[in-house]
Amino acid sequence: MKDKTVSNSQIQMMELVQPNDANNLGNMLGGKVMHLIDIAAAMSGLRHCRKPVVTASVDSLDFRYPIKLGNMIILRASVNYTHNTSMEIGVRVESENPLTGERFHTSSAYLTFVALDENGKPTEIPKVIPESETEKRRYEAAVKRRELRMKARSELNSENVN
Repeated sequence: MKDKTVSNSQIQMMELVQPNDANNLGNMLGGKVMHLIDIAAAMSGLRHCRKPVVTASVDSLDFRYPIKLGNMIILRASVNYTHNTSMEIGVRVESENPLTGERFHTSSAYLTFVALDENGKPTEIPKVIPESETEKRRYEAAVKRRELRMKARSELNSENVN
């Protein structure tokens, strides 16, 4: 299995926010944004390992700025870190006013995906190779986030035993 660079997993999606995507205030529904984040991350993971992938977890998601009806939503995703069968994928979401070109960073999320074999069982994936300084910084931050997730999971499991 050949290791892959971060650029092998990079994707970009864009959609125009339609009335059916918005709430009564004219802002894109948070659930729709979450749905698109999951799709973007899944496509990035699929590009990285060329195997079916499933969402294992989503770290916190904060909505920093609303995405208005008639604006474009832009999602960019790439693999930040890989373990044996899992990978952390970062997704950045922006809103663009199509008339002015003005863009706002609306949210970011880190998702963990697991690759599956033909029997639906977790399977080994290629390691990711960060090349740029930004990719290396994201990789190191992902290692720390994974350690925190593993610690939290361990603490939660020990609470459930008692």
